[in-house]
Amino acid sequence: MGLRRAEFGLAAIACLLALVAWPVAAAAQTGGRTIYCCDVGGQPVCGDILPAACYGRAYREMSPSGVVRRTVSAPLTAEEIARRAETERQRRAEEADRLRQLRLDQALLETYRSLKDLDSRRDRELRDLDRSIRELRERESELVERQQALINEATRTEDSAVAASLEEDIRTLDSEIVTQSRIIAAKLRERSAVLDRFEEHRQRYVELISVTPD
Repeated sequence: MGLRRAEFGLAAIACLLALVAWPVAAAAQTGGRTIYCCDVGGQPVCGDILPAACYGRAYREMSPSGVVRRTVSAPLTAEEIARRAETERQRRAEEADRLRQLRLDQALLETYRSLKDLDSRRDRELRDLDRSIRELRERESELVERQQALINEATRTEDSAVAASLEEDIRTLDSEIVTQSRIIAAKLRERSAVLDRFEEHRQRYVELISVTPD
């Protein structure tokens, strides 16, 4: 009699344990499932595999209980891909410009020890150019004077052979004067470029040395 009661008790305990374990086992069996859902026309479309209606759309990977495990964005359109490529191109161009300016600034700070040094170098270059321009103009004046002298001589001579020779010399000098004028014009442009360059350097140098570290 006692043995039979013991067997009955053990059987009851086994049944109770089975009832408790069943929901856990059931949950374990369904816990690995994934449901795929997307929105079409404002309504969710779901399936155990990705529904055909969800192709090309954003969709969600969900557990059977409705917990979103992962969200997958819709594929980019051709226009979006092009826009993203353009944005990336602009970003790289801006970064290249930033690095270029950084190198220029560093070179500027290494080139000039101070504003006084910068101004001194500018003045020295201008003095050299001014001297060169002055010498070129003096040479031009000499050529013009020589040409005028030949013209005067040609108007006084009655010898046709001498006149022809003088005319040839006058044309040669005319070509030399034109060349000299072009060289002077180029030197004047160079002088203007030097002024612009040093003014740009000076403004940027002032900005750089005025920056106060945080």
